[in-house]
Amino acid sequence: MASQPEEEHPKKAFGWAARDTSGVLSPFKFSRRETGEKDVAFKVLYCGICHSDLHMVKNEWGNSIYPLVPGHEVAGEVTEVGSKVTKFKVGDRVGVGCMVNSCKSCQSCSDDLENYCPKIILTYSVKNVDGTITYGGYSDSMVCDENFVIRIPDALSLEAAAPLLCAGITVYSPLKYFGLDKPGLHLGVVGLGGLGHMAVKFAKAFGANVTVISTSPNKKKEALEHLGADSFVVSREQDQMQALMGTFDGIIDSVSAQHSLVPLLALVKNHGKLVMVGAPEKPLEVPAFSIIGGRKTVSGSMIGGIKETQEMIDFAAKHGVKPDIEIIAVDYVNTAMERLLKADVKYRFVIDIGNTLKASS
Repeated sequence: MASQPEEEHPKKAFGWAARDTSGVLSPFKFSRRETGEKDVAFKVLYCGICHSDLHMVKNEWGNSIYPLVPGHEVAGEVTEVGSKVTKFKVGDRVGVGCMVNSCKSCQSCSDDLENYCPKIILTYSVKNVDGTITYGGYSDSMVCDENFVIRIPDALSLEAAAPLLCAGITVYSPLKYFGLDKPGLHLGVVGLGGLGHMAVKFAKAFGANVTVISTSPNKKKEALEHLGADSFVVSREQDQMQALMGTFDGIIDSVSAQHSLVPLLALVKNHGKLVMVGAPEKPLEVPAFSIIGGRKTVSGSMIGGIKETQEMIDFAAKHGVKPDIEIIAVDYVNTAMERLLKADVKYRFVIDIGNTLKASS
């Protein structure tokens, strides 16, 4: 018989977990492993709420394991390091993103692309190498292999750093990989949520001319005046879309709802790129003529490797790139999930774990 979460490991831990597909989170006692020789243990102080958490607590992707402690935008302070740890010391400001381990031997791992390792171990709700289930950052503590821990620069607050570990790297990586990080390029950002608002900020930091493409006219003022986009187009307005046909070097599509790619591909220049970072549940159609008539590319990208995630967070600290966040108490988390479902957040909820998660909850 499988051991209980509280008894699997020596270190007592406490967090909030979903128990079933209702997705309702409630207090949960479990345990963390001892700090191994290459491990970093840290107290969690902040954790962002990613749209993935919403899908996972409800098992909408069909791979959730309950009880499920979500959270892969985790920031905190080191409390203990293993005897062979060389990168961190007690008191360091650190974070953990979407993964906590990989095989370390495949081509992807050799190329610093652990995010594409076929044996990637995600931060929560998957089987770890020891056979136990991983639990995420809606909790008071974590233990992680030092090679999957990110150092957070002093110039970034921990609460601002947390969402960068998923939302930030998810848009930074494709901008870099597809050569969309050059000054003067015309870039489109589809969708203005957690991912989209970070895409605007990083693209602007790279020196791009940025157009936000949205179904919501009421986001125009926010996009232009607050986020610093150069222009705004309502995707349902044919004349606005027509005027921009063939003008974009690349588009980052952050939308997770069903939508047509054809109008977006029409906006891209010859040889241009449409990069998907959102994850709609159903397949999207790409008619052949929408890409062959201009050698256009539809690509995807998923987070980034550890080396690149560190590069991203250092860049963000240097250039003042920070997410717009709403800090909440842990007992507000179910309401936050309901609001996230309605896109009622600008633009990322961050749970104040350090001040509001108490074992008596």
